[in-house]
Formats: sequence, C-alpha cells, structure tokens
Amino acid sequence: MSKHDRHAQILEVLKNHRVTSQESLRELLQKQGTDVTQATLSRDMRELRLVKVPGADGAPHYSVPEEWDSTPSLESLLPALFQSAEGVDHLLVVQTMKGGAQTVAAGIDWEEWHEVLGTLAGDDTILIILRKPEFLPAVQARLEQMARPLH
Repeated sequence: MSKHDRHAQILEVLKNHRVTSQESLRELLQKQGTDVTQATLSRDMRELRLVKVPGADGAPHYSVPEEWDSTPSLESLLPALFQSAEGVDHLLVVQTMKGGAQTVAAGIDWEEWHEVLGTLAGDDTILIILRKPEFLPAVQARLEQMARPLH
C-alpha cells in the first residue's frame, strides 16, 4: 500500500470513528487489513497534521484537518485553557487547565510562529522551545494577551 493510500485510509477511519489514541487507530487500520508500525503511523499522523481536540464530552480525540476549521482558534481556546507562562533562555513553560495542553500546543504549532522551534505537551503543561532566547518575552506576552478574555 502506498503512503498516499494509507493516508487516505487513516482519514477515512477518523471520519467514521472517534479515535482517542494512536494505538486504537493502529488497531482499526489492522482490522481493515493495513498493518502499520507505530513509527510509521506516528509519522503519517504528523504529515496529516492530525490534532487531538476535546469532544463535547470533554474526552479528546483525533481530528482530521477539515475539522480544524470548526475547531476553536488559539485566540478562543486560550482564555478558557491558559493559566500561566514562565520561561528562561530558549524555554517557555505554559500551564493550562487539566487536559488542555495538547490542544493549545497543537494550536501554537498550527500558527507556525517563526520564533517557535517546537512544542512538547503533557496533560496540563506545554514546553515551548524558542529559536532564540530573545524571543521569549514576545512569545510570552503574545500568549498572555491572547489569553485575556474578550469583553
């Protein structure tokens, strides 16, 4: 199976199933006759720019790119999920509400800010790695500004 065909199959599975983990996606693909390694699936998911978004019930699930348009923007997520940001040198640590870090990190990644080299997210903590230490104040201020609720 070509990578293009595998990507199409992954997107089809995500449209028909609420997939909450990479392993469950791998199992669903396997049931359809596609045996894929964890490393290949992880790379495919990155290439497809899949993100975990909170469902109506609060449980996160993977979303296909077309759904991103209906997913709240970073500007609308931050007022509800952002708690604090503190950094040193190239590193900025962002605290979110429990369960919000992956969604916020995906939003930051999606923005493709030139100052940000990458993000790592846990459950309620994001590590933002900056390209230069002097970018820290601007990125921290931008996040804090976006987190202020609109009145």
